[in-house]
Amino acid sequence: MLARDNWGWQARIGMFIVGNEAVPEAEWWAMAPQGVSVHAARVTASAPWARWREDRTGVVPEPDLARGAAQFAAMRLTAVVVGHSSSSIIGGPGWDEATVTALSPLIGPGPAITTNGIDCIAALRASGVRRPFLVLPPWFNDAIVAAAVAYYRDHGAPPSGHLRYDPGRKWRDLPPGELYPNGMGFEQDIEPLYAQIRATCPIEADGVLIAGTGFRCVGILDTLEQDLARPVISANQASLWHCLRLSGVRTPIPGYGSLLTH
Repeated sequence: MLARDNWGWQARIGMFIVGNEAVPEAEWWAMAPQGVSVHAARVTASAPWARWREDRTGVVPEPDLARGAAQFAAMRLTAVVVGHSSSSIIGGPGWDEATVTALSPLIGPGPAITTNGIDCIAALRASGVRRPFLVLPPWFNDAIVAAAVAYYRDHGAPPSGHLRYDPGRKWRDLPPGELYPNGMGFEQDIEPLYAQIRATCPIEADGVLIAGTGFRCVGILDTLEQDLARPVISANQASLWHCLRLSGVRTPIPGYGSLLTH
């Protein structure tokens, strides 16, 4: 009897993630079906991870992104994702497509390449969501919150409202930029997040989008969908779903929202 070893015989997916985060890998491994392996390249750079040229004719990947791309090139991957919501949001119109173009010669012709921004828009469309309630992590400052609202509006999914999660009394007096350095990324509690989304989701929202790949939330997606009677999509769930589809894998995955079951 052979024991399960997570070998990627169905798909092998590479994901670029923030260098000091644990959430993306934990959530992907929780959701990934048998025969799909996940391989992370850690990026330590400010957003966006690829910088626009002065004439905005294209982007130049940051050194960590380029290094990871060169390593992924040798790994026989089926898909690669730039798993960083902030890069897509701050990069603005055209950044996602320009980044895919810039990474393609570094990674080679084998795997499909995508970004979290592309994945979330694709997931919203596949779920029939046109006016999502946008839920954002507490470490997004006011400028990034405004950029996020504009990003989804500009991509045909104007938010019906938005919520920056309140992480509670322990963290409330810290500015957004100080939350991660003080350890909040490893002390996230999903029950209060569930309660805040359920209490504040506007009636006109036809779905919920929880943005931020470092924002722990996949454990509440199914329950929120049942309680709100609307699709609930998260950043990591959307990227896994899209990478699976790009890899030709359509295995239904129960327990993490309707997106992964159709």
